[in-house]
Amino acid sequence: MEFVQILLDALSVGGLYALTALGIGLIFSVMRLANFAHAEFVTIPAYALFALSGQPVMVGIVAAALVAVILAIVTERIAFRPLRNADPATMLIASFAVSMLLQKLLVFSVGSRVKTLDPLPMLSRPIWIGSVQVSALKLVTITVCCLLLVLLTLFLRKTRYGLQMRAAAENFTMSRLVGVRANAVIAIAFALSGVLAAVVAVLFAAQTGFVQPRFGLQLVIIAFVATVIGGLGSLEGAVAGGFLVGIISTLLQAFLPPDLRPFREAFLFVAVILVLLVRPQGLFPARGLKERV
Repeated sequence: MEFVQILLDALSVGGLYALTALGIGLIFSVMRLANFAHAEFVTIPAYALFALSGQPVMVGIVAAALVAVILAIVTERIAFRPLRNADPATMLIASFAVSMLLQKLLVFSVGSRVKTLDPLPMLSRPIWIGSVQVSALKLVTITVCCLLLVLLTLFLRKTRYGLQMRAAAENFTMSRLVGVRANAVIAIAFALSGVLAAVVAVLFAAQTGFVQPRFGLQLVIIAFVATVIGGLGSLEGAVAGGFLVGIISTLLQAFLPPDLRPFREAFLFVAVILVLLVRPQGLFPARGLKERV
């Protein structure tokens, strides 16, 4: 029974990291932009859930998704599109600036106090599978994560814009020369990133039970680590890195002595360094990794 609990914990945590890393990886694959504002793409939809906490669950979820998509597209159009020809350092600083601006606007608008939030109250009760008691929320988290990964894979492999995004991820300059519309591809990448961030916001808020202005920050920092492990620019690597980091984090929480558990992240980063020492390019390095746009 303990093994089943650890396995469910690892898959649910890894699923959240994988979805977050995938949202980051989508933007990096087509723009070579490490979008630190993704933390606010997670946080602001969580506040939308809080604002609609008295409404039906689906109303809150749909509203959170719309807020995340609109925020992502507007951010790309206003903040990043004018800098598209800038050097990577400028783009990185811009993403930090957007992240800090959105975070401070949140503090100014809603305050910095922690607010309780339970967007999925129907999943708070455990369920029994045979003689094993498991968390309904963790099962739903794993199911939703796997479903989204499958749907996104089908989108990238079977649809016109998905194929264009894959081509852009391989060689953006060449794909533009053969007719791929840069603005459309990048806007779709940001929109999908927003959808993934909204799903993460709903599931993460259900697990933590609160929201505050730095709600998505730690999650995104770990997801960046997962993206580096998987291979920068590789969507498959982002997913694999997310699950790997989730599994390592859960195992450390389960097997470290109680006195050392507060330092779990330190041990996690040591494990990450060891992985990168063996394979510095990541588990699944992207082909044609170079500056573009």
